[in-house]
This record gives sequence, structure tokens and C-alpha cells, in this order.
Amino acid sequence: MNNHWMRRQRRLGYVFIGPSMLGVLLFFLIPAAYSLGLVFTDYKFMNPKVGFVGFDNIIRMLHDKLFYLSLKNTVLFLVAVPVSIALGFVVAVILNQRIYLKKLLRALYFMPYITSGVAVAFVWMLLFQPKQGPINGFLRGIGIDHPPGWLSTTTTSMFAIDIIWVWFLMGYNMIIYLAALQEVSPELLEAAKIDGARPGQLLRKIIWPLVSPTTFLLLVTGMIMTIKTFGIIQATTQGGPGNSTTILSLYVYQNAFRYYDMGYAATISWALFIIILIITAIQWIGQKRWVHY
Repeated sequence: MNNHWMRRQRRLGYVFIGPSMLGVLLFFLIPAAYSLGLVFTDYKFMNPKVGFVGFDNIIRMLHDKLFYLSLKNTVLFLVAVPVSIALGFVVAVILNQRIYLKKLLRALYFMPYITSGVAVAFVWMLLFQPKQGPINGFLRGIGIDHPPGWLSTTTTSMFAIDIIWVWFLMGYNMIIYLAALQEVSPELLEAAKIDGARPGQLLRKIIWPLVSPTTFLLLVTGMIMTIKTFGIIQATTQGGPGNSTTILSLYVYQNAFRYYDMGYAATISWALFIIILIITAIQWIGQKRWVHY
């Protein structure tokens, strides 16, 4: 009787997970295997003929200067993640206090994260407009005669993209940190204050270590999300000027849907997957030293 009940429960479990597993199979595993096969072909989207080219696409990628430039730009783009996490933590600590209109402020900080990426891109394009934009207008007003070109120059474009991405991610990080701060024991903080701990010491020695699992979560998910993102860059600069904002995910998109070179696009996408895997593994190993559960 007991074995029959267990088999019935097991079959019921398969019924519940079946739709999800079918979705994973159809929309993840099969396309991933198909894209891996494309790595070894010269498949063009508009050409029905597909030939096996072996490791030619991989060799081409390893000698592609634009691939290495995209890799460099991706690293620069990733700088926005720890910056947004740090700012999100600071804002969360402030908004966790008893301050006026804190609920409204929380909503305002979180709003960019739920706003359309294209809308965000166009708003920042107006803000960063070199001649008539309000940011450069403000800089001229305080005495800076030659403000940056922001998105219009190769030297500042990636920095401008980082600013947009920090602004976009900060509200989400703040909300997650606020949830973590709710779990910090008030009695623990009060005991530390009685022992003479100053606000800065409370922040560094107690609050920050206690929310370190949240920091690790935001770091891993933020890195993965940032590496995969290309919509905001596509809407603002399309990888320019002069490929100065072309990151790996955008380079995959360009090869696949601008040049229709699916084989080479698949090769770069798998390189991107390996990079994500390595970064996540490094973070997972390193978290043992600074994350306190």
C-alpha cells in the first residue's frame, strides 16, 4: 500500500513538472544544441546551403579584433554592476530609516527598473545631447566650457552607457536590500550601540556582513543580466560611435540579424556562455571568503 502511494505521488509530481520541463526542452535545450551545431557550419540565414566548416568559426573568432574590442567593452559595462549594488545599498539603508515620504521615494527609485528599456534609452539620449541636453547645459552653467560629448564620442560613450545602466539597476538592488535589512535584528543593533559602536561601525561590522548573501545574489544575477543585455545599447548608440559601445551580446545580434551569419553568431554566443560560466564559478568560489550565512 505504501509503495503504491509513493508511485502515485511520483507520477503526480511528473504531471506537475511536465509542462515546465517541456518548455525547457523546446525553448532551451533543443535550441542550445542546435546553436552548438551551427558553430561548426557556415550557415547563412538567406542561404539554404549549409556546409560543415569544422573549427573555422572558432579560429575566425580568435583572430577577430572586433571580438576582442567587444570583450573589452563588456568588461567596462560590467563595472556598472558593483557600482549599482553599492549605491543601491546606501539608498536602501537611508530609506530604511524613519524619513519623510520614504514609501514614495522607494517607488520613485524602483520605477526605472520596470520602465521600458527603449523609453529609458530615448530619455537618456535627450539628457546626454551634447549641445542642447540639460546635463551639458548644467555643466556649462557651473563654468565647464567644454563638457563631454557623452554618447557622441568614442572616449565617453561607454562611460555614458554605464551611467544609464547604474541608474537602471540601482532601484532593483535597493528593493532587494530593503527586504534584507528588514531581517536584521533591531536588538543586535541596539546592543552594538550600547557597547559604543558608531553608525559607520554598525554599517561596516554588522549590517554589511549580515546582508552579504543578498550582495552575492545581486552580484551574480546582475553580472549575468548585464552580459546578456543589449537592448539599451542598441536603442541609444547601436554599438557606435566607432564600435566603442559594441558589447558581446550586441555583436552576436549584429552578426545574426544584420549580416545573417548564423554560424559565426552562434560561435560568439557560446563564447559568451563560457564567459558567464567562468565569472559565475569565480564568484561562487570567492563567496566562501566574504559571504556570511
